[in-house]
Amino acid sequence: MNIIPEAEAKIRIAKRIARKFSESSKKIIINLGVGIPTMVADYIEGGNVCVQAENGMLGVGPVAPEGMADRQLINAGRQPVTETRGCCYFDSSISFGMIRGGHIDATVIGAFEVSKTGDIANWVIPNGKQLGVGGAMDLVSGAKEVIVAMTHTTKDGKPKLVKNCSLPVTGIGEADMVVTELAVFCFEDGEMVLKEIAPEASLDLIRSLTEAEFKVDANLKTMEV
Repeated sequence: MNIIPEAEAKIRIAKRIARKFSESSKKIIINLGVGIPTMVADYIEGGNVCVQAENGMLGVGPVAPEGMADRQLINAGRQPVTETRGCCYFDSSISFGMIRGGHIDATVIGAFEVSKTGDIANWVIPNGKQLGVGGAMDLVSGAKEVIVAMTHTTKDGKPKLVKNCSLPVTGIGEADMVVTELAVFCFEDGEMVLKEIAPEASLDLIRSLTEAEFKVDANLKTMEV
């Protein structure tokens, strides 16, 4: 069920997450996964956010404009990117040391499913294309905050926010926030709470497209798009 065109939905999700980071009053280091999370770097504003990529880059900028790409300068998704001021490079052992050592303030990852208690399944669909878990398990356990960026439903309209994950789990109870094109949820005391709702959506629509049980925040806001 595509209420919002897919390309527009992805941009909306990326912008909403970028706005969260851009509002930070202190210096933070974040990691962006492959897919929608990678797009977040294109919309971050201000100088307090430094993007780390597990392939060994600290200071990842937006995707490089066409004709200006350096194929040796890439993010974790192998996209050619630009550098931000002070950018530096190191090997993957140092990069994962940052992640495992708790030095990443937040990570943004995609997901196939997120459960009502914050379990995340994002690395494999059995009998489908298998690329391996990559750094996802390290990131969900090592980052101080885990934000999931994903469309609200699958391409055939099935909910991605589910009661229990049916796919192999990457991390148990690790999600802190989920941002879709239709809503923003946070996990508080083991429960999923609806914080923001898209202007095109209604609470009834969100309930119909969300298998997981959730509470509605008393100060429910309209998502800025």
